[in-house]
Order: sequence, then C-alpha cells, then structure tokens
Amino acid sequence: MMDLIIAFGLIVVLFAVLGSGLWIGLSLLAVALIGMELFTNRPVGDSMMLTIWGSTSSWTLTALPLFLWMGEILFRSKLSSDMFKGLAPWLERLPGRLLHVNVVGCTIFAAISGSSAATCATIGKMTLPELKKRGYPEDLSVGTLAGAGTLGLLIPPSIIMIVYGVAANVSISKLFLAGVIPGLLLAALFMGYIIVWGLLNKDKVPAPDTKMSFLQMVYASRHLIPVVSLIIVVLGAIYSGIATATEAAALGVAGALILAKIEGSLNWTLFKEGLVAACRVYCMIGLILAGAAFLTLAMGFIGLPRHLAEFIGSLHLAPFSLMLLLIVFFIALGCFLDGISMVVLTIAVLLPTVEAAGFDLIWFGIFIVLVVEMAQITPPVGFNLFVIQGLTRREIMWIARTALPLFMLMIAAVIATYFVPDIVLWLPNRMQG
Repeated sequence: MMDLIIAFGLIVVLFAVLGSGLWIGLSLLAVALIGMELFTNRPVGDSMMLTIWGSTSSWTLTALPLFLWMGEILFRSKLSSDMFKGLAPWLERLPGRLLHVNVVGCTIFAAISGSSAATCATIGKMTLPELKKRGYPEDLSVGTLAGAGTLGLLIPPSIIMIVYGVAANVSISKLFLAGVIPGLLLAALFMGYIIVWGLLNKDKVPAPDTKMSFLQMVYASRHLIPVVSLIIVVLGAIYSGIATATEAAALGVAGALILAKIEGSLNWTLFKEGLVAACRVYCMIGLILAGAAFLTLAMGFIGLPRHLAEFIGSLHLAPFSLMLLLIVFFIALGCFLDGISMVVLTIAVLLPTVEAAGFDLIWFGIFIVLVVEMAQITPPVGFNLFVIQGLTRREIMWIARTALPLFMLMIAAVIATYFVPDIVLWLPNRMQG
C-alpha cells in the first residue's frame, strides 16, 4: 500500500511540475530528485551526474541525431514534397487521402531506425508541414503521426527487442521475425481508422489535386525514386550486416546530402539550418532522456517496479486476467519510465509468473513491445508526445487526445494476438522448422 501511495504522490508532483511550465526534461529530473531525497539514502548528486552522463553518451544513441538530421535535410530540400507527389496519386483514391502518408512513411522508416522517437521526428518533419499546407485537419495529422510513430519499436530492427531478448534469454532473430506481422497489422488498423474517419467526414478532407489515369500515376511515382533509393541503401546496409544502425544513419545523412545536391536545393543555408534544427530537436530529446534515466534510477532505488511486479505475481490470476492486468501495469509504469527501463526493471521478476501462466516467451516479448508502444503516447511521460510537442508546440494533453483512437486500436491488437497467437508466432515457427 505504501508503494502505491508513493507512486500516486510522485504522479501528482510530476503533473504539478509539468503544469508549471518547466521544461519536460527538467521536470523529470526534479521529480526524481524529490523521490531520491525523500525515500532513499543514496547520494543524489553523484547518482544524477553518473546517470545523466551514461544516458547521453551512449554510442547507440548517436543514430538518433543522425536520423533527425537526415529528416531535416529531406524536409528542407524538395525531396519531402517529391515524396508526397509520388504517394499522392495512389493514396488520394483512399478515403482520408494523404493522411495515410503518416502511416505508410512511419512503417517504412521504422524498418530503418528501430527507434520510435527517430521515426516520429523524421516523418513528422516531412509530413506535418505538407499536410497543414494542403488543409488537412491538424488533430488527425498529429494523432496518426503519434500512433504510427510507435511502429519504430515493433517493426525490426528494434532496440527494445534486443533488450528483452537478452533479459529473457530468447532468440533475438525470432523476436525480429515475430514483430513483422503485428507491425503490419497495426499499420493496417491505423489505415483502416483513417478510411472510416474519411468516409464519415468527407467534408473535412481536401479534394484531390487532379485525377490521373493509371499510367499517369505510374509516371508520377518517379518522384519516389530518390527517397526510396535512400531507404533501400540504409535498410540494405543494416540487414546485410555491412553497417550498424548508427553507421547506417550516417550513410543516410550522406545520401540525403547527395540527393539534395543532385536535385539542386543543397546550399550553405540549407546545410546550416538543417544541422541547427536537428541539434535543437535532439537537445530537447536528450534532456528528456537524461531526466527519464534519472527518474528510472530513482524508481529503481525506491523499488516501485519490483514491488508492483511481485504484487502481480502473488495474485495467481488466470492467463487472460493476467494479460489485462499487465497492460494496466505497463501503461502505469509508462507514466514514469521509458520503454527500455520498464523492461530492464520488471522482466526478471515477471518471467516466472508469465511462464507459469503458459505464455510463450516470444509472444510475451511482442506483447511487451506493444504495451510499451501504448506508453509512448500516454501522458505525462509518453515519449512520442514530447517529440511531437517539439515539432508542433501544442500541449501534451491535446496531442494525447488526438492519439487516443490509435491507442484503443493498439489495445485491440494486443487482445487479438492473445486469442490468435499465430499473428506473432507464425513467422518464428517457420524459422524453427
């Protein structure tokens, strides 16, 4: 009971500090500082310095600012508008029209980055200005981006799958395969939502620019060649083993610069503005990462994740009830922790309970990723919400409301994988065979 009181108290403090207008990263640091001072005997200053340095100096993290820079280059050159020119003739025949670009773009980029934040920021930089310019509703543009951006965690390669695979001692290759079909299922659900919304709100969807024949649509697809070629190069470098995600991100930046130069928009101003903008967004994300890492450390010292996981194990629930409780549990943890920290702090305690309930560990890994995806768009510490706030300057709660329908679709996807586990296990089982 005391743990729940402490958790509730820290949530109240976090909302109060965020409501004061203090920067998000500093708000997280402040709540962690209060928790450490009041409920632990650890040296706060030393812990804060080591945690902030460790969370911001990771080599793996270098991929994030590089992908952000790549997105800035594509956004500031003609390449982003060219992507719309290539996709528009095909997507404008669907109800909802160009709103589908968010889902299609995030699905493709998720296979490059492995990061929800990088996917959300990069695609958002390209799509949000274009959709606004064309007159699409801002709430749908932002909501679909927030939801689709989470696909960066599910569609391989995924950093969080690697963390889970190591912690649970399961095959990371099988986890990668297991994430493919659920990732495509989620993308289809998101597009289905846009189609239904488009049919019910025809007056809110801008008219298509022009009607084209099939041959004209194929000809217009030539505008996709530069961006698609860049994606193929980056993807090929990762999946062939030639380059790590960070090296592939650097390759992506170089490729984006070359393409911008070829199509004539690269100059010193574009180069400088793109680099400064990428640095600004990454500094915002980096401060949030530092704050989230220190808050994670504080929660670990206080023992809240471990105590809550032990409490769940002591209930001896039926499998379906256990799954529903775990959804609530991980979404609640998402109010404090980033996805990787949630896995690291709880998986060792939860695994015996999960195995006793008969859950396949590969299936449970995808379940974890799906519920962590939900936490990415759950306030107050939904990371995608912070990224989109940096892009749009809108309030966190407004962004969360726009993403609510996609949040509900994620819950439906989790329940679907429970009743039809082959959605997750079919591809890994083929690999085993």
